[in-house]
Amino acid sequence: MSAVKAERYAANEGYGEDFLGLVPKPWLVSRLKDKATFNPSKSEIKELPKECTFAPMEKLKTDSLLTDVTVIPSNISGSYTYFRENDLLIAKVTPCFENRNVAIAKNLTNGIGFGSSEINVVRVSKKANQRWFFYLFLSSGFIEAGASKMAGAGGLKRIPSIFLETFAFALPPLSEQTAIAAYLDTKTAQIDRQIDLLSQKATQYGKLKRSLINETVTRGLDKSVPMKDSDVVWIGEVPEHWGLKRLKELGDLYSGLTGKSGDDFSQENEHGEPFVPFTNIANNFYLSTSNLKLVVIHPSEKQNYVKINDLFFLMSSEDYADLGKCSLLTEEMKKKTYLNSFCKGFRFTKRTVNPKYINYLLHSTQYRLSLSNEGKGFTRINLRMDKINDMRLLIPSMSEQQAIAAYLDTKTTQIDRIVTAINTQINKLKDLRKALINDVVTGKIKVVSEGAAV
Repeated sequence: MSAVKAERYAANEGYGEDFLGLVPKPWLVSRLKDKATFNPSKSEIKELPKECTFAPMEKLKTDSLLTDVTVIPSNISGSYTYFRENDLLIAKVTPCFENRNVAIAKNLTNGIGFGSSEINVVRVSKKANQRWFFYLFLSSGFIEAGASKMAGAGGLKRIPSIFLETFAFALPPLSEQTAIAAYLDTKTAQIDRQIDLLSQKATQYGKLKRSLINETVTRGLDKSVPMKDSDVVWIGEVPEHWGLKRLKELGDLYSGLTGKSGDDFSQENEHGEPFVPFTNIANNFYLSTSNLKLVVIHPSEKQNYVKINDLFFLMSSEDYADLGKCSLLTEEMKKKTYLNSFCKGFRFTKRTVNPKYINYLLHSTQYRLSLSNEGKGFTRINLRMDKINDMRLLIPSMSEQQAIAAYLDTKTTQIDRIVTAINTQINKLKDLRKALINDVVTGKIKVVSEGAAV
């Protein structure tokens, strides 16, 4: 393999100009249909193997396809996409397409793969460098052009097949394609290693935060106090003077919006009022008062509205990870605000509890697992109201609850700041990766082979 380097084009090399704008003079404008074939027919398979690889669209997140799922081809219906080793796979549906879900099919079981019908298969000519095209499909120019052609009803939109066939780009000579691919392989791998190390660091801080919450809400701040059995198997021992209360003894659950149709969730209606969406609760420990949407509430309508110190539970979810999650409202709302129909609100009526402490308690691993294990369902998992009401909660004295909540607010905020700083670094590296790919595959930076073996 030859070493490669990046440099600017010399003044005498310059750029030519065509309908794509400025491109390096040696590069030729091409269309994908001239350099590749699309979505090959399953009829080219002469004999079906006993097993092959299956690829969901969501798995197309790296240059090498994840190959841990094998299937029996005879069980696959005719609507699935067929591909083979080294084919390029591109998601065609939002948001996967816009998230650059692109992969090269590698290490397929028996050399054959099937995937979602929402995958486009591109088979690059043997006279072109496959990995150069892989980076082309990750470039902003390709993604933005495809996104502009997307169409479809509802939340999902698809890029039409004609877009792939007619997509125009500037193609360098084969030797330069190879040099570019090798250069980007090296540089993106370096960036990816930095991202991976930072991600591991963020994960460790996340574990530290969970451990801190788990320990504090079940053991308290004074580790010298005598302990007793809590009488709850999955909690174990707790401070001797702590009590147990069921949630229903501390207040009342209330329902979210009822009797609403899709037409009621309009952003341009004179009766539009704010409501708390599902994602606000799923993503926030303390409810975000700015992350609200609008729903039509007529003056004569009676719906429950939220108040400060209300706790909100996700009662329905597509997976167990979010089921039963809660979020606490710690600010007064400027106007009446309602709750989405997938959630329940809980209003504390007893002054012997601190809502912040209860929120931390319910975010501990023990309580999260207990609630998610109560879920029932297949396509959508639901949690019964009585499972929330009957939760047995650890209740220290009011002064201890306040001290625990204040301590955890301080400590978790410190950890969150560190994680935010790490994620900022990660996002900068991701932006750098995108910019590097864009500059190189569009010829803004020249990549050449140095001819030295490495």
